[in-house]
Amino acid sequence: MTDPASERRRLAAVLTDMGVLTSPWLRRAVEAVPREEFLHPGVFLDEGRTWRPVTALGTASDEWLKTAYSVDTLTTQLDGHLTADQLCGSVAGVPTSSSTDPATVVSMIEALDLTAGHRVLEIGTGTGFSTALMCHCLGEDNVTTVEVDPQVAARADAALESVGYSTWTVTGDGLLGHPRRAPYDRVLATCAVRRIPYTWIRQTRPGGIVLTTVGSWPWGAGLAKVTVGENGTAEGAVIGRSSFMQARAQAVTPVAGDLSARTAYADSERAALVSPLVLEEWMPAFLAQLAAPGAQLVRASRGDGSPLRYLFDPERESFAEFIADGDSWTVRQGGPVALWDDIERSLVAWRDAGAPGIETVRLRVTGGSHLYEIGRSPSLRWEHRLG
Repeated sequence: MTDPASERRRLAAVLTDMGVLTSPWLRRAVEAVPREEFLHPGVFLDEGRTWRPVTALGTASDEWLKTAYSVDTLTTQLDGHLTADQLCGSVAGVPTSSSTDPATVVSMIEALDLTAGHRVLEIGTGTGFSTALMCHCLGEDNVTTVEVDPQVAARADAALESVGYSTWTVTGDGLLGHPRRAPYDRVLATCAVRRIPYTWIRQTRPGGIVLTTVGSWPWGAGLAKVTVGENGTAEGAVIGRSSFMQARAQAVTPVAGDLSARTAYADSERAALVSPLVLEEWMPAFLAQLAAPGAQLVRASRGDGSPLRYLFDPERESFAEFIADGDSWTVRQGGPVALWDDIERSLVAWRDAGAPGIETVRLRVTGGSHLYEIGRSPSLRWEHRLG
């Protein structure tokens, strides 16, 4: 019979060996908080094109604990409402809530540089597991967590209560923060945002830290860590790659319909200086989102199997269509914004600068803009004005 406590110790050892778990106080939390209690009523395991529901009641205890203490992200909700206990067989669907892999959870908490007495605002409660880890370290009264989905929030609150943490679990739009308990020393977001909401900056004490994933693509997003200044601005850097579900208020509706009709009338056509296939790579994808924040990449193919790529910016009613011809590509652009011109300039400048990594990106957040830059090159500087 598998012992949950030994599984927790094993997980802590694995995370320590990975180099993500370094603080003794956080290791004690990992060894104490039962992750399996935060996975009820069950999870969905990825089978490629479908998801297989697995529940605690329908699974042998040893197998359930093996699943709970794996280092994988475990999907807990599909399509905004489906949970594993509602299904008997595999199903297709889009993940809308999950228990993030423990390595990511722990590394983000480590990056907060927490000390005793810190007050934390968590955006995106999810299952409540990360909330419990912080409650163990800081005390339940110092942690406020906000979840937009009422069902997800209720399950997380019940799980937190079951393991002894009566923390502040709030149902609401996390992009608005939670001003009632502000100011906070730390803000941690477990969802991705297109840009850091200024409400988070305003609700954080000077010297406090905001940690969140920035980007709207499933890949090519960065983990941003900024420190709030006395003047209400925040400055910091992207400290690594990150991938989280988009905040629901900012979730992007995929471009659908007849793509050829949407790109029928182009304003320009030329040879692309850079292959659009580089957007499959993490750093070029991140740069593309800095250069054209509203752009979506769509993959398609012709009847003969040759690849097609599109960029659409629905807000600015602009597109770029890429047509392969051997090893070269032609780009057709339409609408008021030449999307690929902006992205291509950034990619060329980045390549000429030696292709620096995502950790070289600095950012500054004010009430009126977001400024990203790499080094001092004006070609590697992107300002997003608000309003």
